[in-house]
Amino acid sequence: MTDLMEGASALEAEKVGAGVDVDTELVARATALVPLIREHAAETSEARRVVPEVMTAIEDAGLLNLFVPQRYGGHGANMATTVQVLAEISRGDGSTGWATSLLNVCTWFATTFSEKAQEEIFGANPGAKVCGIFTPGSKSERVEGGYLVTGRWPYSSGSFAADWATLGIGIDVAEGEDPRALAAIPASAWTIDPTWYVTGMKGSGSDTIVVEDHFVPDHMVQRFPDMREANFLTPYSGDQNSHMAFIPVAALILVAPQLGLARHALERTRSSLPDKPVAYSVYTAAKNSPTHQIGVANAATKFHIAELLTKQACLDIDANAAEGQLPTMEVRGRIRNDTGVVAELVKDGIDALLTANGAGSFADANTMSRIWRDVEIAGRHAYVSPEVGKEVYGKLLLGNNDLTMDL
Repeated sequence: MTDLMEGASALEAEKVGAGVDVDTELVARATALVPLIREHAAETSEARRVVPEVMTAIEDAGLLNLFVPQRYGGHGANMATTVQVLAEISRGDGSTGWATSLLNVCTWFATTFSEKAQEEIFGANPGAKVCGIFTPGSKSERVEGGYLVTGRWPYSSGSFAADWATLGIGIDVAEGEDPRALAAIPASAWTIDPTWYVTGMKGSGSDTIVVEDHFVPDHMVQRFPDMREANFLTPYSGDQNSHMAFIPVAALILVAPQLGLARHALERTRSSLPDKPVAYSVYTAAKNSPTHQIGVANAATKFHIAELLTKQACLDIDANAAEGQLPTMEVRGRIRNDTGVVAELVKDGIDALLTANGAGSFADANTMSRIWRDVEIAGRHAYVSPEVGKEVYGKLLLGNNDLTMDL
């Protein structure tokens, strides 16, 4: 045990958390990294993983342990701060922001595990980075003291930089109960199969983790249904983040990169479009063209609404966590709905900006092309799917609580 860990009861007595306000100093650290991230964005895309220079800079700035409790040297940052930090990193590059987002949220998953698991993961290495996938692997066999796990976990974003992974497994439960769980597995127990060959988010390193007959002790397993209801195994109930709503956080974190991509697209448009001649028209500068004025205004408005919806969702998560309670089902349903709406707004706004900027936006060498490809991939994550979120929220609004989706 570390000197900081005197037992659960002592820490439970003192509330540790960041409330609902944004830590602007942490956001400023991310903003300062934008030029470096952009300098290496093309290289990151080509390498299919964030280049070491950038990952080191992000880690040195303390932006890979945003949710980690202060007892392990983290910031214990709230959702509002974390989303703004990740959006700024993504304003530099979508792939970099996506990998950083997933590493931060999966590292938070690990901080909700048992005290013994936390000590093994963070005790010897407070800077431990964790990736993760919820989908169960192919085999999880009950053996004495734990589970023997085998499987493939695709789309493991940031796995190239991770020390651990929280991977979905099936466990033995009574008939009719949800068998899903997350197992904390060290990087020494898995290999990476390079399967991430895609058109967007190329540098996120979302390859496939492969595990062969690895023993996972019981203290490294946490039931998914308990996590969904914020009944985490961590004994440190004084930490604000130990009360965050699991599914809303896991979903909302995925639109932080999209906010950054929207900011970048609008920034570039305002820089390059105003004095661009409008072909086959009387306008020698796009800034004088009503079509372009309206197109850019529509895009900016969509982005602003996306930012406002995200801020409200963060407030709902943080305010409830600060009170040590879970948001109501209806609020969780709204967050799931709004996560998809944010993705729609950003996608549609970026489409409008590409139209305003012209066909040259789709050139491989044009940064707008990479932004467009990144947002198209990011908006298709299962937890971001707009129609699923609308279905869930609509059911709750109409009093139908027979849900088939996690909230």
